[in-house]
Amino acid sequence: MLKGHKIYSILTGSCPVCHEESMYKEKNPYKLGSIHDMHERCSHCHTKYKIEPSFFYGAMYVSYGLGVAISVAMFIITYVFIGTEVFTSFISIVVVLTLLMPVIMRLSRNIWINIFMSYKPKAERKLG
Repeated sequence: MLKGHKIYSILTGSCPVCHEESMYKEKNPYKLGSIHDMHERCSHCHTKYKIEPSFFYGAMYVSYGLGVAISVAMFIITYVFIGTEVFTSFISIVVVLTLLMPVIMRLSRNIWINIFMSYKPKAERKLG
């Protein structure tokens, strides 16, 4: 249903150009030994994922933003809505960020590559 939109590629980790194949060799981000292992190219549209050396260093900025957003959300949930103390809210933020670290890393890479690449329908890919 969302195929053809950037959000589909971001949430699924699929090729940002064709949305047909996962960019990652291992789909499970919690297998920490292979969290960064990516295919060099998409087998369907032959898009090269690493545009240049160190391309994904920029994803660190996205990761920082996601981490801050999650931290603020956790603080509001625990301190404002649940009514815990500040220290307990801090501990919950640390725990949630630690547990979500692999997901945040993958999500930030997906967002970063989708900033620079866009979906192309099959007809356009053959022409270009």
